[in-house]
Amino acid sequence: MLLMVITFAIERYLTINKALGNGSISDFIRKVQYHLANRNVDAALSECDKQRGSVANVMKAGLRRYKEMTTNTDMATDQKVIAIQKEVEEATALELPMLSKNLVFLSTITSLGTLIALLGTVLGMIRSFSSLGEEGGAGAAANLAVGISEALYNTALGIGTSSVAMIFYNIFTTKIDSITYGIDESGFTLTQSFASLYK
Repeated sequence: MLLMVITFAIERYLTINKALGNGSISDFIRKVQYHLANRNVDAALSECDKQRGSVANVMKAGLRRYKEMTTNTDMATDQKVIAIQKEVEEATALELPMLSKNLVFLSTITSLGTLIALLGTVLGMIRSFSSLGEEGGAGAAANLAVGISEALYNTALGIGTSSVAMIFYNIFTTKIDSITYGIDESGFTLTQSFASLYK
């Protein structure tokens, strides 16, 4: 189970770091806001190419629709804003499942590690008292010590594995929350910018 935790932690670390992209998400969103305020959608798109994370992917999809809507004369502004929102939601639906994939294994091992440790402890104690009952006297003391030692090793390894899994799970969910917040903020930025500039 500890090897599984390490394997999934490395996999999630690589995936989430790639999803974070290059540089700060908040700086990236500020740069895009600046370019949109100056009506320079192409410069905003080039910022997305530089950032290369999940937020940039969602923003890029929204900016492409944004660019289409600036030249569209058939729709009202409200309809254009809804079209941009829909594009952002579709891009978000593609990005978010990739971020939380395999985290369920870490959360499961967090609970399961402690239970397996408890099972090992109980089995070790059963063996200890069984040998004590069969042999009795001084010879049983050595077997009792071995059984209790086995029980404590199981407890220590199980609790340690659960602790490591919980730490990694919390680190990754915090990073995913920051990416999700960035995605929400980028969608809000696009719709507000369009609604204010292209009334």
